[in-house]
Amino acid sequence: MANQLKLPWQRWLISSTLLLTILFPLSISSNTWSALLVDSQKETHQFPNIYSIEIINEYPHDPKAFTEGLLYGGNNTLYESTGLYGESSVRRVTLQTGKVEALQKMDSSYFGEGLTSIDERLYQLTWEQKTGFIYDKDSLKRLGEFDHQMNDGWGLTTDGKILFGSDGSSTLYQFDPQTMEEIRRQTIRYKDHQVHNLNELEYVNGEVWANIIPTDCIVRISPEDGIVRGWVLLSILRERLMAAHEIEIYDVLNGIAWDRDGERIFVTGKNWPKLFEIKLLQLNNHSGSDILRQCVPIIDSSKAME
Repeated sequence: MANQLKLPWQRWLISSTLLLTILFPLSISSNTWSALLVDSQKETHQFPNIYSIEIINEYPHDPKAFTEGLLYGGNNTLYESTGLYGESSVRRVTLQTGKVEALQKMDSSYFGEGLTSIDERLYQLTWEQKTGFIYDKDSLKRLGEFDHQMNDGWGLTTDGKILFGSDGSSTLYQFDPQTMEEIRRQTIRYKDHQVHNLNELEYVNGEVWANIIPTDCIVRISPEDGIVRGWVLLSILRERLMAAHEIEIYDVLNGIAWDRDGERIFVTGKNWPKLFEIKLLQLNNHSGSDILRQCVPIIDSSKAME
């Protein structure tokens, strides 16, 4: 009897609930739906793509070049910035032969770092100093210098409008190339861990790619929001060179160049005798914990870099 008395109320409750379920989505504004869509997209980016590589070509590379910056200059030509005090330089190199066609040596008080090009000019950073240099792209003649607001000079690249810089921390900087004033900065994170040691940079198809020193990993970063879009695992290259006794364990991967017109990716390392053209191969058997172990350096905050 008690159940029969409650039945009308139950029917009313079920009917009301169904009605609210139908009407509630209709009451949500288009802005709210847009926000929900963005959140969904952000959630998707929490699981970025992971890639291995296929070697397409091998080219000679100066084994004395302590590579700090690398970029493709068109017509099978590369530009390279090399480091070490007393040995730093900016150079133009022929891709197929590795021959240095032009070279501008730096004063021994400077340690060459990241390199990029805008409007037929090369921009180069220096290590442990907030000074950079500008060169004519054809003659390599020094045209001037600039100061920047990073803690140090490591990596440099551009989308043709703004400069992106790294200083060995987890911060990706953006600068106005005309004034060198900072536009913004982003802390790069993966699974709530800061991705430290961002080093040599390259702008590739709308992403900023960064070597993570001293790992064999490249991180792919969205410049709009700093989200990690993917990882490229390149341990096969160093393992191959070490097995052939061509490099030592401390000769780390460093140097990314992108041929936009030919859609070719080139990579090399410090004192590597070879430069590689590679193709990405997506992997499905790597977990986030694998990436954390292989690619995300753990930094002791008490010993953080300046």
